[in-house]
Amino acid sequence: MNFSKRMDRFGTSIFSVLLEKKREKLARGEEVIDLSIGTPNIPPAPHIIRALTEAACDGKNYVYAIRDLDELHQAVAVWYQRRYGVTIDPDREVVSLLGSQEGLSHIALTLADPGDVVLVPDPCYPIFGDGPLLAGARLHYMPLKKENDYLIDFDAIPEEVARAAKMMVVSYPNNPTTAIAPGWFYEKLIAFAKKYEIAVVHDNAYSELAFGMETSGSFLQYPGAKEVGVEFNSLSKTYGLAGARIGFCIGNREIVEKLTALKSNTDYGMFLPVQKAAIAAITGDQSCVKTTREAYQKRRDCFCEGMTSIGWKIGKCPATMFVWAPIPAAYDSSVEFSARLLDRAGVVVTPGSAFGPSGEGFVRVALVQDEEQILRAVELVRDSHVLDGPV
Repeated sequence: MNFSKRMDRFGTSIFSVLLEKKREKLARGEEVIDLSIGTPNIPPAPHIIRALTEAACDGKNYVYAIRDLDELHQAVAVWYQRRYGVTIDPDREVVSLLGSQEGLSHIALTLADPGDVVLVPDPCYPIFGDGPLLAGARLHYMPLKKENDYLIDFDAIPEEVARAAKMMVVSYPNNPTTAIAPGWFYEKLIAFAKKYEIAVVHDNAYSELAFGMETSGSFLQYPGAKEVGVEFNSLSKTYGLAGARIGFCIGNREIVEKLTALKSNTDYGMFLPVQKAAIAAITGDQSCVKTTREAYQKRRDCFCEGMTSIGWKIGKCPATMFVWAPIPAAYDSSVEFSARLLDRAGVVVTPGSAFGPSGEGFVRVALVQDEEQILRAVELVRDSHVLDGPV
């Protein structure tokens, strides 16, 4: 069987590898606590579930959606005005996505031709680079360094690369580093994009999961943002709707129009009951957002304080549902440490190198278990002595 050359660029997902190792361990009757994949275990609020189930009980809602409901776009416009102070034209500046992942896998097809340069952060969520690779683009990685607070250093991007770039992917609060970007960063981003005529794709999946005194808004809040790009937002983590696959591309009219046209040739729209659930989520009682944020903050504190108490010193991350943890000094490789952690303690985390070369030296921990399970993970790590080294 002959396959396309583009598939040579892709290996087996690290998440698939971890899942297989987890299954092997469970098959042997061993205990496993999975903190690898960011799949929320906090369910949607009752009013959201009610909207979904009521719509699912209506037989008329099982036709092809074809396009988004007008009331969905109106709801997004109200949501962005209320939450971010951003005015959105519901008719021309928003299109739904079957989850942000779907949008991120397709957006480069509208912005880049084969061989074009796309700027991607390093480390980054894998689809940030995989989407442009599917479009045949060439990637230029922008290292996110701890000494720069994991912010993109625009001055470090070579002039010739900037001039050749067609698209740039940016994401704050950041996955996996959990960093938050200040206002001046977005002003510099917009100026950079204008200077070099680069389309910005800003992933804003975690704006509601910023902790303590930190705040996180929208890329579109800043003057000139709509002229250069779009923002992807998601209801997966904020409202517990990960499996329902609800996201939005919002902002620049031309980009939204092109993505809408592409999607009209690749899918038949979002299931109507899911659209109804989305409307209920972003227009209904928002107390569930605060409850979810507080739950993740407690889990973060539980994990970081617990692991620090047994010798794995981890600072408290400012945002997201993840912890970006340096590997213990006794290890040289994030893959090696992750493998030992699973084998000896039964705790699954993702090696930082899976997110790009600059992720080496870290692991990403997903806070997808309740506090009791996180405390159990601390016990398992302590009793395994895995922090002492590979032997």
